[in-house]
Amino acid sequence: MKHRTLLPLFFSVAFAAHAFDPLPPVREIMDEAVNGWSENPTEGKDYFDVDRLDRIYSADFAGIYRAASKFPAYDEGDSPFDYDVIVSGQDSCTLNDLKMEPTGETDGTADVRVTFDNTHCLGERDADWKPTELHFMVKQERGHPVIDDITRAAGSVKEELRAIAEQDGQ
Repeated sequence: MKHRTLLPLFFSVAFAAHAFDPLPPVREIMDEAVNGWSENPTEGKDYFDVDRLDRIYSADFAGIYRAASKFPAYDEGDSPFDYDVIVSGQDSCTLNDLKMEPTGETDGTADVRVTFDNTHCLGERDADWKPTELHFMVKQERGHPVIDDITRAAGSVKEELRAIAEQDGQ
């Protein structure tokens, strides 16, 4: 009888050891975006500053970002991007109706779907308007969840960085 009681307990403990919460790194980035596009922002940090690269991004993503950073978008800058990759543009309203939800896990990578409205202040919208949607691909590395990619309508941030970094060979 003891074996029947212990077996489900063993499996639940084993499953809990593999499960991880993918939301903390996503929440950190989205909190930065909310602050940066608020009406009264406090001083923030870049989504990809050195501390964050080493702490909440995968080693692969951080390496690709560093390689792409050798080609800054502006002479006076150090970012390979000339736009905000989270709001997908250079202009935005405050972020309204922010939602973050894990949508599943495949091969150890969780997909966190993020939606928000960042166009409410820009005037009339098309009848088929939909909120901005991002997908943060989060995996466990170095004992905690890290962002391995961010995808949006324009494509993968990691692939965009890879294309920028490949300028090195041209």
